[in-house]
Amino acid sequence: MEKMRADARRNRAKVLAAAEEAFAADGLAVPLDDIARLAGVGAGTVYRHFPSKEALFQAVVLERIEQFAEEARGLATAENPGEVFLDYFVRVIKQASLNRAICDALAETSGHAFKAGAGDDFRVALAELLQRAQSVGAVRTDIDGDDLRALIVGCLAVERYSPGSRHLVRIVVDGLRASTGNQVT
Repeated sequence: MEKMRADARRNRAKVLAAAEEAFAADGLAVPLDDIARLAGVGAGTVYRHFPSKEALFQAVVLERIEQFAEEARGLATAENPGEVFLDYFVRVIKQASLNRAICDALAETSGHAFKAGAGDDFRVALAELLQRAQSVGAVRTDIDGDDLRALIVGCLAVERYSPGSRHLVRIVVDGLRASTGNQVT
């Protein structure tokens, strides 16, 4: 692969930053020309780096999901795995709820944006945190990574459609905690 020139790398970074901001506010509805204007580059520059709006959207989403995965990997050896897992779960929901593009990608039923590369890393890292929390008896054992993804999507829907209803996310978190009364048999 040919190495990108420094100015091309800077332009790509500007486009990604502008796209993240625009997609966070408006989701996929934002026109590429608006992203180019926000980045301070021409539309041609955007198209040189990203052949379609979907390609740009996917690059932005995968970059953010990779950040989630990196954070989870960093927590993998932290003390108190139960509280670390639950805090991280809530943090992902809070951060993702501020970004419509991430919400859209995580809720996508076909899952192609979520499943590509970084999505796999995120799932693996999240599952590792879950398993550590389960191994110390802090989180119920009858859920798995797929259940967590569904819970994240559900919590994001709560955040989107009932802003300020943090108590509903707390209810979900309480339901994740291990106790003798909440295990499904």
